[in-house]
Amino acid sequence: MRKIIAFAFLFLGYQNLLQAQLSPPFWQDIVAFKNQDALHPPPTHSIVFVGSSSFNKWKDVNEYFPGYPIVNRGFGGSTLPDLIRYAYDIILPYQPKQVVIYCGENDLAAADSISAKEVVQRVKTLYSILRINLPDVVIDYVSIKPSPVRANIQGKVRAANKEIKAFFKDKKNAAFIDIYDAMLDKKGRMREALYVEDRLHMKPEGYEIWKRIILPYLKK
Repeated sequence: MRKIIAFAFLFLGYQNLLQAQLSPPFWQDIVAFKNQDALHPPPTHSIVFVGSSSFNKWKDVNEYFPGYPIVNRGFGGSTLPDLIRYAYDIILPYQPKQVVIYCGENDLAAADSISAKEVVQRVKTLYSILRINLPDVVIDYVSIKPSPVRANIQGKVRAANKEIKAFFKDKKNAAFIDIYDAMLDKKGRMREALYVEDRLHMKPEGYEIWKRIILPYLKK
C-alpha cells in the first residue's frame, strides 16, 4: 500500500513538472491573476498598469495614486512578446479606460541581438492589438528607465525611447511618458541611490519620481 501511495505522489509530481514545462512562460502568473479576479473582480473601466518587474514590484501603487482605479498586472521578467501573448488574458477582459505600459527593458537586456528597432516594432504590435480591440482606450507608454546594472545597453535604451516617443507623437488618445532624464543627476549620470542592491529595481524614491511624472497622464 505504501508503494502505491508513494508512486501516486511521484506521478502527481511528474504531472506538475510536465505541466510547468509545457506551459508558456509566465503562465502561472497569468493563472494567479485570473484566480485573483475570480475572487475579487476588478472595477470596470479601470486603469491597467501592465509590464515587467518595475510595475510588478510597485505593490503599493494604489497608495501613490489615491482615487484612481488602478489594476496592477505587472509580472516580473516579462518582455513585450509576453504582453502581446497575454493581452487577451490580462488587459482586454477588463475593458479598461486606460492602459499604462512599462516593458522593453528586459527585451534589450536579453541578448545583444535584440535591437532598439526590434523593441520598437514589438511596441507597435502591442499598440495595434490594444487599439483594434479597444478603440477608445487611452494608451500610455512609460519610457525605459536607466538602470545602473544595465549601463552597457543604455545606447539601445536611448535609441528605443527616441523611436517609441516619435511613434506615439501623432497617435490619438496615447502618450509617451518620459521618466528617463528625471532619474539622472545634474551631470547626466544614473543615480545609484534610487535603486535597491541589485541596481535594477527601485526604492520608493524612484517611484516618487515616477508618480510625479505619471500622475498628470492618469484619467479619473
